[in-house]
Amino acid sequence: MTHNPSIKPGFAACALLALASTLAACGGGSSGGSSATAAAQERKPPTTRFAMANNCFVMQSAENNGFATRSNTGRYSFASLSAANAERFYMKPTALGEYLIQAKNSSLLSNGGSAVTSASQPSNATVWTVDMPRAGIFTLSNSDTSVRMQRSAQDALTLASSQGPASEFRFVPAEDCTAYPEISTDSVGETYVGRGIDKPVVGFAEVHTHMAMGHEMSDGKTTVGPSAGGVLYGQMFHRFGVPHAIEDCADWHGPNGIRDPEALVLDMTPLTTHDTQGWPTFIDWPQFDSQLHQAMYYKWVERAWKAGLRIMVSEGTNIAALCEIGRLAVLRPTAECNDMRLGIAQVKYLFQLQNYIDAQEGGPGMGWFRIVRSPQEARRVINDGKLAVVAGLEFANVFNCDVRFSPLNLLGETRGCTRESIDRQIDEVWDLGVREIFPYHDINSALGGTGLFQEILNIVGFYGTTGFWETYDCPDGGEGDSYFYNAGFKATLSPPGLGNDPLTSLVLGLTNGRLPIYPTDRRLCNTRGMTDLGEYVMERLMAKGFIIDIDHAELSVKGKMLEIANAQTPSYPLISAHGAQGGLSLQQAKDLLNGGGLIYPFKPNGKGHVEFLEKIKPIWPASRGQIPLGYGMDANGIADRAPPRGAGSEPVTYPFTLFSGPDWGAQFAGIKPVQFNLQTHPESGKTWPIDEVGTAHYGMVADYVEEIRLEGGKEALDALYHSAEAYIQMWEQVLDR
Repeated sequence: MTHNPSIKPGFAACALLALASTLAACGGGSSGGSSATAAAQERKPPTTRFAMANNCFVMQSAENNGFATRSNTGRYSFASLSAANAERFYMKPTALGEYLIQAKNSSLLSNGGSAVTSASQPSNATVWTVDMPRAGIFTLSNSDTSVRMQRSAQDALTLASSQGPASEFRFVPAEDCTAYPEISTDSVGETYVGRGIDKPVVGFAEVHTHMAMGHEMSDGKTTVGPSAGGVLYGQMFHRFGVPHAIEDCADWHGPNGIRDPEALVLDMTPLTTHDTQGWPTFIDWPQFDSQLHQAMYYKWVERAWKAGLRIMVSEGTNIAALCEIGRLAVLRPTAECNDMRLGIAQVKYLFQLQNYIDAQEGGPGMGWFRIVRSPQEARRVINDGKLAVVAGLEFANVFNCDVRFSPLNLLGETRGCTRESIDRQIDEVWDLGVREIFPYHDINSALGGTGLFQEILNIVGFYGTTGFWETYDCPDGGEGDSYFYNAGFKATLSPPGLGNDPLTSLVLGLTNGRLPIYPTDRRLCNTRGMTDLGEYVMERLMAKGFIIDIDHAELSVKGKMLEIANAQTPSYPLISAHGAQGGLSLQQAKDLLNGGGLIYPFKPNGKGHVEFLEKIKPIWPASRGQIPLGYGMDANGIADRAPPRGAGSEPVTYPFTLFSGPDWGAQFAGIKPVQFNLQTHPESGKTWPIDEVGTAHYGMVADYVEEIRLEGGKEALDALYHSAEAYIQMWEQVLDR
């Protein structure tokens, strides 16, 4: 230990003798107390620089053993021997090894230039990097400027230059801190771990969602840029927590939400407004039918994981044409709209979230959110009781395979990709960690035709391709007993897009008013089939080992995809996780299931989930055993989520308990129950009862599980909690060839 002449004789010895009795005289804060609390006594001092995450400490100088106390001016000193009188600091990680250090009055330790001062709001000046030069001893420096905390000769907490000596400190466990604001999972009990790497997975699979969508793809330290042009407000995390991740959308959606692209473009209802405040009041968003507000803040996903979510597919997504229009509404005209660049950026953002959750849970690899690249890795992660996240891509111009049609298509089409560029980009996204791909999406591409299902996409598609849909009458009328999902669309506006909205005005200007005419008395499918490049992409994706989703492809394209996949030996399994936009015939559904693939319902509530179970029973191959049924919520996918079940449904009663009771079968033996309370934000009193609000955000997935239990009992729960295992088995079949 470095000798310090300012230490008074006997001071250190007295401090060490006093430490045991005054360590965490808690409950009392600065007023002290007669003894340490049991909680503080049980906690051990941190053994790594990550281990103080989201916990309460007093700070002790390793040089004079004094404890940091705060003066009325907001300055700190180490003149006190009493831990009972020491300031309580709550350590909120902003990244691995970096913290906001919050005092009991909610002020933050801040770089004040020459001294450590107090700040009311987080900023670069309030972020501190913690290092551990030796066991149990820590140094602190401002993460932005590298200036170092130092105990002065007068025992004040000051700052040294980046080259100056850093003082050394201990962090002693304490109680009675003021916790940094954060959303609670409102759950009681720990989630379960696996029974062995060679045992079947118990858990459910979310096979279609978009967690990384938001108005800024960064932790808030550096500006990266928005996804989808910034039309969807809110971030899945922020280094300064929920008050900054999902605060107020006015800067993006305008005062009172007047520029919200959902109203302007998607719903074609200009002048619609909404309350822009998010945390903590959440008056108008998120709601189940609010498409352009963050629904997957990471603490909401954590609640779902505690309910048994074990596989989550999160796709980078975009619609370039819609992005280019939407970014004008939110006043970000230079925002990136290229599908591939945005999709890759969203996948990289998922890795940032993984690191952030690691920081919250105590260090690298300790978080519950793990991005996996193989079914074997997924099994290991799930056996550890964590969430296996599969990265995917979903957009029309995958591998930059956009298409532009010449006027009246007289001169053919111009394609944005070649076989060589496709090969290069397939390797790039595979190396990044992407494992699931949609070859088709909402508009026509160089790979083939989009599945028709929503008229507004004809206008969006024209903007992106300079060509309207060319159609044919869907086979067998496009609906009825020969279909698992209805095919095509029925025109209600012919010519399309005669609404009083900015998008229609733009299209009318571009076409000089020349619009196609569609019959309105039948279901129409897309004449554009799979192209030669579409066939090439299928072959390359299978050769690499991607999980391939057939949804969004034109009905005939789906048939071609299944033909190619089932011609492999053994069959190459495909998945439908998105409601098969564009339709799926009953025979196609059977072919998909017989080939080892999966069909999971698209954004159902508990009632719809059980109805889907009944729908799939007649075509489920008996040779495959237990029917699995996960779901695709499409949260953050510029889509509604599930509404309430409606009148007549048995209500969800709060609190409810999962994994305990007669509906929970033998596979749940030994799993401890987890109680879920009504989600409540104490800062505002906002609550989220699922019978009233539906699946307003992803935290409602736990409540959705309870809906499934109420609607379908043991049979439905067995199918749900077998869905993660079934997904992994399908993935294994993709690779084991």
